[in-house]
Amino acid sequence: MSPWDGLAVCVAGLGVSGRAAARALAARGARVTAVDARDGDEQRAQAAELEERGVAVRLGDGETLPEGTGLVVTSPGWKPDAPLLAAAAAAGVEIIGEVELAWRLRPAGEQGAAPWLAITGTDGKTTVVRMLACMLTAAGHKALAVGNVGTPIVEAVAEPYDVLAVELSSYQLHWSSSLAPLAATVLNIAPDHLDWHGSMDAYVGAKAKIFAPGTVAVYNADDATSTALAERAEGVERRAGFTLGVPRPGELGVVEELLVDRAFTADPASEAAELAALADVRPFAPHNVANALAAAGLARAFGVPPEAVREGLRSFVPDPHRIQHVADVAGVAYVNDSKATQPHAAAASLAAYESIVWIAGGLLKGLDVDDLVRTCAGRLRGVVLMGRDRHRIAEALARHAADVPVVDVADTDTGAMDRVVTEAAGLARPGDTVLLAPVGASFDMFANYPARGEAFIAAVERLAAAGDPQAS
Repeated sequence: MSPWDGLAVCVAGLGVSGRAAARALAARGARVTAVDARDGDEQRAQAAELEERGVAVRLGDGETLPEGTGLVVTSPGWKPDAPLLAAAAAAGVEIIGEVELAWRLRPAGEQGAAPWLAITGTDGKTTVVRMLACMLTAAGHKALAVGNVGTPIVEAVAEPYDVLAVELSSYQLHWSSSLAPLAATVLNIAPDHLDWHGSMDAYVGAKAKIFAPGTVAVYNADDATSTALAERAEGVERRAGFTLGVPRPGELGVVEELLVDRAFTADPASEAAELAALADVRPFAPHNVANALAAAGLARAFGVPPEAVREGLRSFVPDPHRIQHVADVAGVAYVNDSKATQPHAAAASLAAYESIVWIAGGLLKGLDVDDLVRTCAGRLRGVVLMGRDRHRIAEALARHAADVPVVDVADTDTGAMDRVVTEAAGLARPGDTVLLAPVGASFDMFANYPARGEAFIAAVERLAAAGDPQAS
């Protein structure tokens, strides 16, 4: 009998991962009740599909724990203090997430389960997991990028893959207890999601779970917290660092124009493997080179040869809205990094260019921007501010970059981005970069960060069609 047969499971949330978890559990004989506080047309359609598979669905009440529940599988967005989860904890009912469920659902038997190569960090996760999948595929492996990106993990583990590249958020790791990837990396750590976790220590603690006993810990040697987490991790198989500097034995890094490996060679003390050229990293920026090295470290831990690392980087197609070059207009480059929704991400983007007209603003989620502004002040030609919390960025600019021209755009209508881009073009000079790196979430003005990025792209295209903004 399946260990899930007859188990009463509550799946909290009808998002993509919640529905996938409910389907997987029902297929294994569990008695599943899926709950969601919403009760709209979309949820009712989702409920009908689940009910056809034997799942009981309760809409309009996301707070009451179903009677007799023996296990709760929660969606990542549910905070630990949500009433249903608090009730489960008080009753001694185990709470796990979809990631932990997927780990427990991995097949046994002769073929066994595909190993996981796992990625977490504040920034860069999606880029690294996609780079890694390209490297694995280039090496001839049947591989898939899963987790926060693409196919739900509970569906992927049921298929005969050679290896899975798994993106994991701090939410997902919080609800995990037994997963042990073959290799894993913490890319970087900066304050984020503190409203969910409650403290920086709790946020870092969730990330630390990725370095499990038996795992190859690939850490960022240029990030103090990532390094400390790897050093403190107990029972890991080995540790390998990556750095933008020249690598020491046990590290991957950069030598002149090359990405090299001194961690996974036969004799790291005296031998280095050439993996790729800096020109193979697209889009080129220091933080993206670090992303490439992290992906290479995980690939090499799995045995991928150097030539497949290079081929994978060359075949990688960057996702939109991540330091995406949109156009050159009148000698000015326009770059869309709408994904830069907090200070750490924006700092990486700003560091990639020498002379910048910075477009910033949105919802800062309580995060401080003083250090960011202080660090990038010398690169700023001008700043155009938009969004609800723009006044906080303006205050930081007044303290640390008082000589930099600042334009405040208070508009929030559908034409606001055109006015923002027009103001930025007026501040820019040939050779400058107009950079959308908002440092805030998008929900004050846009549906999400892709919608904000698309608005920027459209505005730049209209600017280009209108001609040189300086010619008047």
